[in-house]
Amino acid sequence: MSAGIGGLRSYRDEAVVLRAQKLGEADRIITLLTRHGGRVRAVAKGVRRTSSRFGARLEPFSSIDVQLHRGRSLDIITQVEVLAPYGQVIAGDYGLYTAGHALLETAERFTEVEGESATQQYLLLVGALRTLTRREHASTMVLDAFLLRSLAIAGYAASFVDCARCGAPGPHSAFAVGGGGAVCSSCRPPGSATPDPQTLELLAALLSGDWATADAADERCRREGSGLVAAFLQWHLERGIRSLKHVERV
Repeated sequence: MSAGIGGLRSYRDEAVVLRAQKLGEADRIITLLTRHGGRVRAVAKGVRRTSSRFGARLEPFSSIDVQLHRGRSLDIITQVEVLAPYGQVIAGDYGLYTAGHALLETAERFTEVEGESATQQYLLLVGALRTLTRREHASTMVLDAFLLRSLAIAGYAASFVDCARCGAPGPHSAFAVGGGGAVCSSCRPPGSATPDPQTLELLAALLSGDWATADAADERCRREGSGLVAAFLQWHLERGIRSLKHVERV
């Protein structure tokens, strides 16, 4: 149940912890992406004390069931139960940790309006964290798949086959970051990239969830694809995701 339903003072929701900031001597402001209520910032009182009942449950990456009480400016967290402690796995691996932080930062950027429902983004983030911790695929590809799908949810789906401008059937050799993706020779603007055809196949596979094709891609195509994804993301967000520069591309 979301905070806005029925004007109730208390509500409960599933959430992923995006960020934790110090507040005063013992409290923290916790930024959550909730399943039903979108992004929520709430105060966790006393969580920095060693006697806190749920301080460790409110670390970034945690998937939780949380109860909150509506406040004047910030809601107050009153109960927390861990659904999946993704942070325990992610924190112990640098590659997972850097990719994971990029996931959290991106999710926060795509849900900038607090209290606005973002169920698709929430489910996408939970799925990405689960896949990341299972180590079924390279962490960089999990991240790139998440970025492409987040863009698609926001209405910025890239085309990797047909022309993004005129719809001419592809595949096409050029990729225009500001033009929506793959473009034909007639629509190709100056400065378009000419990636390896297999790189575009990889990105199409990541967007559609074709992991068999994605996992078979070589390292050179993965690196080139990551560069295109980062450029495409920055174009639409108008400023980059700071965590991306720390992602381990090995």
